[in-house]
Amino acid sequence: MSNIYMGYHFTIEPKEPGTEILIAELGETAFESFIETEEGLSAYVQKEFWDESILAGIQIFGSHEFKIEYTFEEIAQVNWNEEWEKNFEPIDVDNTCRVRAPFHEKTNVKYDIVIEPKMSFGTGHHETTFMMIQHLLETDVENKKSLDMGCGTAILAILAEMKGAQPIDAIDIDNWCYLNSIENAERNNCKHISVYEGDASLLAGKSYDLIIANINRNILLNDMQAYVDCLNKEGILLLSGFYEEDIPAIDACCTQKGLTFVKKFSRNNWVSLKYLN
Repeated sequence: MSNIYMGYHFTIEPKEPGTEILIAELGETAFESFIETEEGLSAYVQKEFWDESILAGIQIFGSHEFKIEYTFEEIAQVNWNEEWEKNFEPIDVDNTCRVRAPFHEKTNVKYDIVIEPKMSFGTGHHETTFMMIQHLLETDVENKKSLDMGCGTAILAILAEMKGAQPIDAIDIDNWCYLNSIENAERNNCKHISVYEGDASLLAGKSYDLIIANINRNILLNDMQAYVDCLNKEGILLLSGFYEEDIPAIDACCTQKGLTFVKKFSRNNWVSLKYLN
């Protein structure tokens, strides 16, 4: 793997949801690491996969709703942990759950989750993670067989185990996320999480009482039937990774498949929905 990267530093107004939209669009290109900054976002791509037209298809640049400026530079030997430490803040949810890094001081909360990311980690999904944590905190998951689909750093799988769920499958298509989830499960002394690298095709023949899917709208819609097929009767489906304006499409897909809407959380135009089978 090349050690030379191109780093793009974006100033975004308004920062939210501009940063989230930009991360989603850059994620469809060769950019592989994203770190939120006070002004907006830093994004990194290996130089061997870079060319000057890499931003040509990024649609948010054409939007009148956002003002985005950027600089870019060539960087050798990116220290991802150092970059991450400079920018990452702990996630505190309802004074009950805290997601932090090893270098953050431990506080007296019921659920203290420690994560340390691999290089593909980005702090761009705090809104959706926060809401999924809210759903989990108020949901009885004791002894529920659970799935964390698109697990990322496995934050949600770890919280589910801390609340008594077991056994838990955590699945992500990204190799860095797969490896990072294994490490974070071990770091939090989880004994009931099995991590797999892959997509919804891994769900064939499986069954769950709880499915957590914090992904994006298109993948959710594409894979919804696979989730429903393996969700037990009276099972719980928690969804996030999409915007308020995506709710009609998501809800229509869920209700057509026999699911019943229960509750919605929203933060800065991001939403999270809970359904029962």
